[in-house]
Formats: sequence, C-alpha cells, structure tokens
Amino acid sequence: MQETDVIRSLAALAQEVRLRVFRALVVAGQEGLTPGGLSEQLGIAPNTLSFHLKELTHAGLVSQERQGRNLIYRASFATMNELLAYLTENCCQGAACATSDTAAACQC
Repeated sequence: MQETDVIRSLAALAQEVRLRVFRALVVAGQEGLTPGGLSEQLGIAPNTLSFHLKELTHAGLVSQERQGRNLIYRASFATMNELLAYLTENCCQGAACATSDTAAACQC
C-alpha cells in the first residue's frame, strides 16, 4: 500500500460518523448493507450518510454495487487488511514478524 493511500484511508476514518459507518459495514460482512439499512441502524440522516459513504468509497475502504433498485455498500476487507499490514509492518522492534500473511500474525 502506498503512503498516499494510507493517508487517504486514515483521513477518511478520522471522523466519527465515517468510522461508525465503516465498522457497521465490517460487521455486516460480504452481505453488505443498503443506505437505508445503514441510516436506520446508525440513526444518521440519509443526506449526511450519502456524503460519508462517498468519502469512504473515495478512500477505497467501501465498495458499492447496484442490485436491482438498491445500492449495496460493503467494507473493502482487502483495503482494510492492507492498511493494517502497513501500520503493523515491522512492528516487532523493527524486525520482520514471523509471518507476513496478516496483520494479526504479529506476536510481539
């Protein structure tokens, strides 16, 4: 992951509503959620939610797919894992971790 992508992702998540939206999409998993479902679940006005979803999508943290008349939003787990891997790279006092498969592999 490039440093500019990391900065864009962290900037997108550094806002309370966007962080709540992203976490809700992570919990929803690959099924994702519609904007209406997110709005109802989180108590966020639809126009406000739309703005924040656009920011998360621009950062690559969220994807959208049209299914009939509905938009389905999903967390981009690949981008999330790349971000976590970047943040924890060489977390063991500068030494590479035993395995580099996931950020969770760091056993420092």
